Amino acid sequence: MPICPPSSDSSSPGSGARVWIFHGLALGAAAAAAAAAAYLYRRPGGGFRSRAVGIIPARFASSRFEGKPLAHILGKPMIQRTWERVMLASSLDHVVVATDDERIAECCRGFGADVIMTSESCRNGSERCCEALQKIDKNYDIVVNIQGDEPLIEPEIIDGVVMALQRAPDAVFSTAVTELKPEDASDTNRVKCVLDNQGYAIYFSRGLIPFNKSGKVNPQFPYLLHLGIAGFDSKFLKIYPELPPTPLQLEEDLEQLKVLENGYRMKVIKVDHDAHGVDAPEDVEKIEALMRARNIQ
Repeated sequence: MPICPPSSDSSSPGSGARVWIFHGLALGAAAAAAAAAAYLYRRPGGGFRSRAVGIIPARFASSRFEGKPLAHILGKPMIQRTWERVMLASSLDHVVVATDDERIAECCRGFGADVIMTSESCRNGSERCCEALQKIDKNYDIVVNIQGDEPLIEPEIIDGVVMALQRAPDAVFSTAVTELKPEDASDTNRVKCVLDNQGYAIYFSRGLIPFNKSGKVNPQFPYLLHLGIAGFDSKFLKIYPELPPTPLQLEEDLEQLKVLENGYRMKVIKVDHDAHGVDAPEDVEKIEALMRARNIQ
């Protein structure tokens, strides 16, 4: 869904690769600068967020798809497909898989991933990332939570989420959205998002938002689909599990709503991406068909 043409500078490295346009990084720069001093005061030590770690939380138990991380996609476990894509992100200093299941851990070690064992008591991926962060022996400013069921995640999206948090010092969280396909409008597994004029999140929902009074999808409206990736300020991530669950978070069953309901700001980038997460067993065949069509091995 690019709204800006690709750069015409053919002399830059990698100019032959597909150019991704991240929207919203420059929006609200003046507001972000005005809030920077106050936000840095809230962050002990302040400073520029430079070092980033990517954490892929993975659990075996799932009400919709038990053992999902180990499901094979064209001969490789899904968690391996995701890890291989994440490793291509240039903004990450380190990548780990966080799991509470030895079967997943053994599989990940087998293809070379660093693994951190976490507690079974983690209620969601963000809490698992928080526990993993505390067990890592290095300090990081940004933690990127990449869902293990996104085997086609683009490394450029990961880099954009990191950059968004670096450029928005008043935000503690960053994420990405893309164009919502009309056929996904009523799918509650496809989370929708609305933004303000400066590229900050207003709300997320499993229902269609905005919802007009006709009760029908407006084919002219640019609805947004949330992608399964989240960038956290590391200091905020450490207090995130301590924040009590919020009504909207519980009603929608969406972790990111706890951030918004507690008054924190969330920067969002718009990207051109075909969302192909795996939510149910039948999605595996769809992913494999797409990979064959794109000649992805």
